[in-house]
Parts: sequence; structure tokens; C-alpha cells
Amino acid sequence: MFYVIGLGLCDEKDITVRGLEAVKSCSRVYLEAYTSILMVNKDRLEAFYGKPLILADRDMVELESDEILRNAAAENVAFLVVGDPFGATTHTDLLLRARDLQIPTQIIHNASIINAAGCSGLQLYNFGQTVSLVFFTDAWKPDSFYDRIAENAKFGLHTLVLLDIKVKEQSEENLARGRKIYEPPRYMSIPTAISQLLEIESIRKEGILDGDSTLAIALSRVGSIPEGSTNDDDGTQRIVAGTLSDLQVQPESVFGKPLHSLIIAGKKLHELEAIYAGAFAVNQENWNRIAKKTF
Repeated sequence: MFYVIGLGLCDEKDITVRGLEAVKSCSRVYLEAYTSILMVNKDRLEAFYGKPLILADRDMVELESDEILRNAAAENVAFLVVGDPFGATTHTDLLLRARDLQIPTQIIHNASIINAAGCSGLQLYNFGQTVSLVFFTDAWKPDSFYDRIAENAKFGLHTLVLLDIKVKEQSEENLARGRKIYEPPRYMSIPTAISQLLEIESIRKEGILDGDSTLAIALSRVGSIPEGSTNDDDGTQRIVAGTLSDLQVQPESVFGKPLHSLIIAGKKLHELEAIYAGAFAVNQENWNRIAKKTF
């Protein structure tokens, strides 16, 4: 059997009982290590699961899938994914390859940011398309996400924006020279994300995003212990709400450590959504004034 197992959002204990039983039955266990990260290191996972883990970076998953699937028709092999197995298209591709090789597969689901975003107080039924926001460079500023946000906005739907992470990435020079030298990990911050969103708005000028009137909610380390429940600032979940401008001027320390996501609130907020999310606002008076216009 080839298992694809969701690990949830936080630490080694977020795996389901079914998932843990499957891991313990496997002869090889791979940990996908580039679409997202857990908040604990590999050693803690290995100690809890009782199995050594093979780190699977992008190159291995996309170029060496035959090795991952090797002999999986005769023994149990597991592929561990942060969040839920279907959170990234790469995992669908791996399952299709297993199907082509007539290897039995089983998916074991878990929580992901897609449903855990409900911690913001915004109702999941009111979310539209999820978008990803990548780091801009001087020469590359992709803006296709803007069209998806615009489509959501047309129907008053919220948009979950997943912020870029760079893990085991090569510089352009090292890539061109074929040198296996990797850059330090980078994680997009909330202020950087908002700056990029507003930069594209200034280019497109369609009035979809406005710094002073578009409401947004920043999410950090969703799935960990909520802020106020512990003194461990490194592991606490944080939720911060406000207009895009309100959030953009906050010190990065306000949002806590990565991983970060951002919700662009739709313009048809339910009153209960506005009240719940408003408790996290950096400027509640401003939040309430703008939110009431959407009821």
C-alpha cells in the first residue's frame, strides 16, 4: 500500500490515530518538506512515530517519484504531508503515478489551513478561490492572483491568500552554474504580502483592493496553542485584523513567527463574522465602522 498521510498543522501529535497506525506499519516513510512545514523538527517526529523519516524535497518528489513508489505494491510506504494530502497538486500527481503502476493507495486526511482559516471567525461557506502569493523580484511580478481575488470580490466572498515560503532554493547564479548551494529559508511576512497586493492594485487600477477600506485578517501559526494560553511566543497562534493599511504598518513582531496566511474579507460580511473577527482588530473602531457598511 502507498499511503499519503496528512500531518495536520502544528506538531507531531496532530497526526490522526489512523495515520499513526499506518506509519508504524511502513517499511519506508517520506516527509514532504517544501510545500509547507510543521512547527517542530524532524527528530521530534521520528521519536513520536518510532520511524526514521526520509526528507523529500521538490526535486525528489517531482524527479524521483519512482524511487518513492519503489516496491510499494509489495510493502507499505508512506508519504507524509503537512496539513491535508490534497493541499498541493504535486501530491495528486504522485497518486496518479501510483495508479499507473497499479499500486494500491490510501489517503488519510487531516486539518489544513483551508478549513482551519475558520479560526478567524469568517464562515467557510463564504470563502471563494484560494490564491498563492509568491515573492516578487525586480524582473518577475506575477499578478494572476489578482483576477481570482476580483472574481471572489464580485460575489462578496472571502479570499484566503497563502504566502510564499522558500525552502532549499538556489540563487539564479548557482542554478545557472549547476551548483548545489541553497539559500537560507525565507517566509513571506504579512507586511510584505500586503505591499505586493497593493503594488498590483496600483498597476491594475480596478479598485478591488484599497488600503483604507479593504478588511483583512492575518493568521500566524494556525493550529498551535492560541495566544494568551502560553508564554511560549515561538509557538502561539495569532490572529490580527484590520484594514490592509492597518496591518501593513504593524511591526512584524505583531504577527508572530511564520507560517503566515492572509484573508481578504469579502464585502458582504455577516454581522456575526464582523463581531467575531473584530475582536482581533488593531483598531476596533475603524473595523466596526467599515464592517457595518457590508451588512
